[in-house]
Amino acid sequence: MKSTRYLVAVPAALALALAGCGGSTGTSGGGSTASGSGSAGAAGAPTDDSKCADPAVFCVGLVTDTGKVDDKSFNQSAHEGAMAAAKDEGGFYKYIETQDAKDYAANISQFTNKKYDVIVTVGFLMADATTAAATANPDTKFIGVDQGYDATKVTAKNVTGLVFPEDQAGYGAGYLAGLMTKTNKLGQVLGLEIPPVQKYAKGFEAGAKAANPKVTVATVYHPAADNAFNDPVWGAGEAKKMLAQKADIIFGAGGNTGNGALQEIAKASGAGTDVFCIGVDTDQWDTVPAAQPCLITSAEKLISQGVTDTVKTAKAGDFEGLQTLGKAGLSPFHDFDSKIPADVKAKVADVVKQMEAGTLKTGVTL
Repeated sequence: MKSTRYLVAVPAALALALAGCGGSTGTSGGGSTASGSGSAGAAGAPTDDSKCADPAVFCVGLVTDTGKVDDKSFNQSAHEGAMAAAKDEGGFYKYIETQDAKDYAANISQFTNKKYDVIVTVGFLMADATTAAATANPDTKFIGVDQGYDATKVTAKNVTGLVFPEDQAGYGAGYLAGLMTKTNKLGQVLGLEIPPVQKYAKGFEAGAKAANPKVTVATVYHPAADNAFNDPVWGAGEAKKMLAQKADIIFGAGGNTGNGALQEIAKASGAGTDVFCIGVDTDQWDTVPAAQPCLITSAEKLISQGVTDTVKTAKAGDFEGLQTLGKAGLSPFHDFDSKIPADVKAKVADVVKQMEAGTLKTGVTL
């Protein structure tokens, strides 16, 4: 049977909500940043950003959250989406990798100083720096990935927050885990406790308990730190603890921190037969192949598609609103497709369809 991606397809729309490979060349940047850039279009596209101020030249810049564009999670997905949009539009693209959160504003200014047309900033924690830059640079369009803006505080018309229904992706993943568990013990190893991550976590627990009221869900967030999404050693250690406590399905959600958990589970005795893992943000079967021995699915939000579409909207004219809502769902089951019972797959697909139709609510509020 062909493996299927189950998506909660939500068209781009107004919403007010709180939410959270390299360029063609890479060079060391000043301070705590690294950058990469490249001509993203066909022959004749710009090869550098010296003419970004020219209305005929389309320039797209991206600033990552702390971490790199090859984090195999949300930074990478946003990077790939922005790069694809620049290529499709025959423009120039460059990224800056943030090493320290104190550099958000300075990194954004590297693009505003060059008069880039569109600047994509990645991560909930960059919301204040993004809206401040948007207010100061009304001729530049800003896209804040995983950033929810309060309409009573943000009045700039050149910014939109690209947010996703993480609770729905989490709910679907939890529902699957609730049906698949043998020990009735599930776990979650998470990044920083911010709204997008909380939505995943609360959705996962709600879905698991809806499918199986007997389950318990152990949940741990990374302690507040600049490396909360880039601490695979911590993630692996927490996953090991949960395995010792007989959790047989663990959700890893938090960039490289969650990836560390997935890879630890993949090495465990019984991986793929008695213990399983679930990835996040993107289809981690492709981005974290080391997790394949245990990875039954990923709670996915289509960041790349959302960024590409929103960058193109920015080039064409005005944003649809202060918030743009993307899509989320479950990745394919890949090699586990034949190992997941048909009735389980049918139940999960039905739940996802109900969420898509709006007839099933996750109950998650923040």
